[in-house]
Amino acid sequence: MTELHDLTIAQASSAIAKREISPVDLTRALIERITDYDGGIHSFITLTPGLALQQAKNAEREIFRGNRRSALCGIPFALKDVYDTASIRTTGHSKVFQNRVPNEDSECARRLLAAGGILMGKLATHEMAHGGPSFDLPWPPARNPWSTSCFTGGSSSGSGAAIAARFIPAACGTDTGGSIRGPASLCGISGFMPTAGVISRLGVIPNSFTFDRCGPMARTVEDCALLMQALASRCATTNSPPGSDPDTDYTTALLPHLKGKRIGVVRAYWEEETQQSPEVIVAIEEALSTLKGLGAEVEDASWLPLRDALDVKIGIGQPEIFSVHAEALRRDPSQFGADFQQRVLPACLFTARDLLNARLAHQQMKLVALEAFERYDALVTISQGRAPLLAAHKPIDYWRRLNTYAPANVSGGPALVVCAGFSDGLPVGMQIIGKPHGDLDVLRIGYAFQQATHWHLRSPLLSQPENSPGVAFFNGAEGQPREPDSALSILCEQAALRAGLPVNEKLIETLSRAAPFVFAMSRRLATRKSL
Repeated sequence: MTELHDLTIAQASSAIAKREISPVDLTRALIERITDYDGGIHSFITLTPGLALQQAKNAEREIFRGNRRSALCGIPFALKDVYDTASIRTTGHSKVFQNRVPNEDSECARRLLAAGGILMGKLATHEMAHGGPSFDLPWPPARNPWSTSCFTGGSSSGSGAAIAARFIPAACGTDTGGSIRGPASLCGISGFMPTAGVISRLGVIPNSFTFDRCGPMARTVEDCALLMQALASRCATTNSPPGSDPDTDYTTALLPHLKGKRIGVVRAYWEEETQQSPEVIVAIEEALSTLKGLGAEVEDASWLPLRDALDVKIGIGQPEIFSVHAEALRRDPSQFGADFQQRVLPACLFTARDLLNARLAHQQMKLVALEAFERYDALVTISQGRAPLLAAHKPIDYWRRLNTYAPANVSGGPALVVCAGFSDGLPVGMQIIGKPHGDLDVLRIGYAFQQATHWHLRSPLLSQPENSPGVAFFNGAEGQPREPDSALSILCEQAALRAGLPVNEKLIETLSRAAPFVFAMSRRLATRKSL
């Protein structure tokens, strides 16, 4: 028999409807598993076992009375700790918000609870859904269940880890530049970023007003579709984009074949723009063969270059997140972790002209992105390879590495990551990207792929917390001290003063590390706006 913690949403929902299992037994089993193993994974910031058991009992009573609200009734879930929850702290995994207790639920929390879901607690994230895996915060970063010395992906790190570890069958993440898809890829689960505006962001700590999206994370694409049924906007206050259908049935995408579907393969993302191991490339090539075997027409295609998309995403997103936390940053940047500081403080180096250039480039890029979908129903490409070691993380990499997820954020369309294989025992993800409002096509491709493969059925072998390896980690300045560049330091100091930041040696060093990348990005945006 399948263990209770191994049940997907669909399996548990069916068993609950048939009264083969009870929501109370399912919730208790998950609480026991979390208690036994999360000490080594650190996926939860706040666990709510008493509340969860009470909600499970309420759901059980309703079901026994014949009032089963939805397919999610009696299904446990958890939320990335940027989703507001009434009377339950929402911290953003940050010292700045560690005692923050909202008065109201976020719209996503409200919808899932209204559907009969059971809230298990709040999940680890990167600080304010933006910093990297930091050890200088009130809570440790989540670990990858497949290897606790490895990165989970971010920033929905606890969501990816908890689902992979079979602590919960469902979670909500947010995605600004891959924050749903990255953890889905590195943890071997399914993560769906829907078309911009389809899911309400009301009550979610903002990162980027332009690029933030909410979305479901689960074991399977089928489960993501079931979550979308509850989460998708169905009222005038959720800012659904023009052309969206508020009554979309996402389960209609769940077909086991791809006959008549045209898929473009963006090979440049792994053959030219990023470096991937031979095992990762083999996994992706085999996944493409599977799609062909399912009846899809598959051919090579080109799409948005990674560098161009990332320039736009950072050029707009960084000033926006700086503005969100400007008051706290001006008061005392050291309240935040070193990783968050290295990412956010250099936003003061951007000018108003840079932001304008980025917005002009963004509008042009969205039009260019649509051109590919005149021929294809969806695009398929690499996710990000296998999980790196936590010890290999360097905060400055945010400014210098390419990001395979940014193009979909810039385009405004949906994107899904599913497990496409393994490399050295670690999951390898495949990314499926659609045009705006092409959500059903994306879900259909992912679902059909999972019906033809078994990768999503694998689960990691967890160890007791005392056996989890430690990790050498350094969040401060990297490398040997270098001779200060007086001209660069002056530019950084002037920018910091204009932004109202408290100028000191540490701040100037933080800005100086990122400044060459910021200025190069500014030059590219100035050129690109006229193309």
